[in-house]
Amino acid sequence: MTGFLALEDGTVFRGESVAAEGFAVGEAVFTTAMTGYQEVVTDPSFAEQLICFTAPMVGNYGVTEGRSESAGVHARAVLMREARGPAWTDWLHERGVVALSGIDTRSLVLKLREAGAMRAVAATGGSSEEQAVTVAREQQPMSGRALAAEVSTTVPYVYSDVGRARVAVVDYGCKRSILRRLVGAGAAVTVFPHDAAADELLGYDGVLLSNGPGDPEPLVQEIATVRSLLGRVPLLGICLGHQLLALAAGHATYKLPFGHRGANHPVLERATGRVLVTSQNHGFAVAPSDAREATHVSLYDGTVEGLAFPSERAHSVQFHPEAGPGPHDAWPLLERWVEGVAYAEAA
Repeated sequence: MTGFLALEDGTVFRGESVAAEGFAVGEAVFTTAMTGYQEVVTDPSFAEQLICFTAPMVGNYGVTEGRSESAGVHARAVLMREARGPAWTDWLHERGVVALSGIDTRSLVLKLREAGAMRAVAATGGSSEEQAVTVAREQQPMSGRALAAEVSTTVPYVYSDVGRARVAVVDYGCKRSILRRLVGAGAAVTVFPHDAAADELLGYDGVLLSNGPGDPEPLVQEIATVRSLLGRVPLLGICLGHQLLALAAGHATYKLPFGHRGANHPVLERATGRVLVTSQNHGFAVAPSDAREATHVSLYDGTVEGLAFPSERAHSVQFHPEAGPGPHDAWPLLERWVEGVAYAEAA
């Protein structure tokens, strides 16, 4: 069956439908990760997005349940140059995901890089291309979208009750690999909904603000909660959590033209001069009013990749130290944080 991707500017890319039939609407973005396609599509941070893979072949090594970053697929559609293997496409079909193979992904990525991420429709069957363009243009852009509630747990739950430090994770779209890395570092982990109150979190040795989708600025209640936690409990923000911590501390955020998505992003650690190759997935960035608070900087475009507020015992990173998927350069960050909050509690 044929299919196509229609962008809001009227451009259409045609391909072959290899999974579920349907009409998927969202923001067209691309990831440069060469592996980890299952982790990518199950990452809650990709909610409301149509993912274009720059890797030429996707699906080579099949799928395994243990690789999923959440219970379901959050990407609205998958766009590939060449889908390989029925295990991958059957897996997408079973989960109702629109997937197109044969897309000219090089041309699509060049367009998104030059014009920025766009509203788009991926469609299969006999859908009208003109209608799809109209639908894409009618969709709300990602700016202003508060999406954490759509992917967060609705009730607190204990992920692990054994550890040297008790850590609360606020779930704005948390990946399973973050929870696994925390437990591996020696933390007992309890996960809370995105709208958890500060009083629920203050009894823990540390609070981790997780990754998640959408624009951080509309999350007014979540920002207020983080602000009330500052200086009262150690905080670590990752990705969206980094942006929420920045907003709570008085900084601003803004939308990047096409975002950072991939497993090969070089980041300078300013204190050591070391360069970390990192995994990233975000469309918004932080603009700090005081450059001295920036601990990490992107070597691609100079954007802020980390913040520290020592007097408030809070810091954050824009990249993903759990690296699911991706390089392990930043793995020690989570271990050091758990060790730090455990030591502070013991002292």
